Amino acid sequence: MRLEQLQAFLAVAETGNFQQAAQKCGVSQSTISRQVQSLESMVGILLFHRQGNVKLTLGGDRLLQHAKKICQIWANAEQELIDLQLGKQTELCVAGIPSACAYQLPPILQIFAKTYPNVQLRVTTLGSDRAIKVLKDGLIDIAIVMNNSFLTASAEMVVEKLYEEKVQLLLPANHPLVKKENISWRDLHNLPQVVFKDGYGLQRLVQDQFNRQGLNLNAVLELNSLDAFRGVVKLGSLIALLPETFLVELKDDVNLVVKDIYEPCLTREIVLVTTRDRIQIPPIQHFCKLAAQMIHPK
Repeated sequence: MRLEQLQAFLAVAETGNFQQAAQKCGVSQSTISRQVQSLESMVGILLFHRQGNVKLTLGGDRLLQHAKKICQIWANAEQELIDLQLGKQTELCVAGIPSACAYQLPPILQIFAKTYPNVQLRVTTLGSDRAIKVLKDGLIDIAIVMNNSFLTASAEMVVEKLYEEKVQLLLPANHPLVKKENISWRDLHNLPQVVFKDGYGLQRLVQDQFNRQGLNLNAVLELNSLDAFRGVVKLGSLIALLPETFLVELKDDVNLVVKDIYEPCLTREIVLVTTRDRIQIPPIQHFCKLAAQMIHPK
């Protein structure tokens, strides 16, 4: 059963005349007749009485409501696709790492909302790995994450670099390492640390660095809130390796000290990720352009 057959059937049922139905559909009368005949052949029953005025048979009457529903569903789907191409989507979903959601996204969201006031913005804080997964699952439109080429190495993915930042050491002000001028990775061997939960790209990046140096990362506490990191480190017994974007505003806190780590300096790359089909949609495309223009490391 084809859509054009149902449309021809409905046109004849509504007009009661094959010629008028042809005019309504913008086709020839022979085309309308052929579509109706092929539909009747498919369902195995006559749909119209053709003597005198064209009227529905019992079978045609039973089919009528179903045909209307099917054609309306298709019309709705067609309109939604047209609206999507015109940028009339109802929502835009973004997932980002904590530092991006806290410091980078707010001004972008403000400008985007003025340009597309009818698009509902939904923003979720997630670790990089989880954000890429939900993007692949179609649950979000855009992910702003730490780059992981293993997860984004697909022809359907669009990856745009936003910035690169250092990973720095956050210490309580009374920690012995505060007095050391040049801190190396070996200085952190076995020291109790608070780290991001598994699934956050930074946790994996730090663990890999310790492994390469042949050192032990003594992770005694896992968190996923930047404010929680600040509060825990202030207590005086733990240290944390965190992104420069977050730590820049803590440098004036007298209870905390931010230090660089040398030999070597560890950095992470922050990227925007979406898919090739989504980047064609005007609101998503506009959001991506705003992010590329406005997101810079603090």
